[in-house]
Amino acid sequence: MVKEILYIGAGGFIGSVLRYLISQLMKQTDGGFPCGTLVVNLLGCLLIGILGGFISRNGNISHNLALFLTVGLCGGFTTFSTFSKEALLLLQNGCYLSFIGYIATSVILGVLAVALGLWIIK
Repeated sequence: MVKEILYIGAGGFIGSVLRYLISQLMKQTDGGFPCGTLVVNLLGCLLIGILGGFISRNGNISHNLALFLTVGLCGGFTTFSTFSKEALLLLQNGCYLSFIGYIATSVILGVLAVALGLWIIK
């Protein structure tokens, strides 16, 4: 378990740094569209899709490497990729109401949670 946590942590470190660097390269102006966040989220979704497909097709990938790449790297880069993967799995499994509910609940309650957090601090 400790070894797995270290692999995830190392991947998360790299993913977080990459997210920061890309966001800095695409800095938004005040009131502007958050291009950096959008690019990071979309790249993270593409990356977790590619990695998930590659890992499932190549059974010889070690469990620790898979954790490093998906949970660590992609998770540190953006949790939106995990959210999107989970939503797609619900859709692929025919869980249409759960799919819609998961997306709506995550987005709406996520925005409300940020607003609540800001309100609490004020």
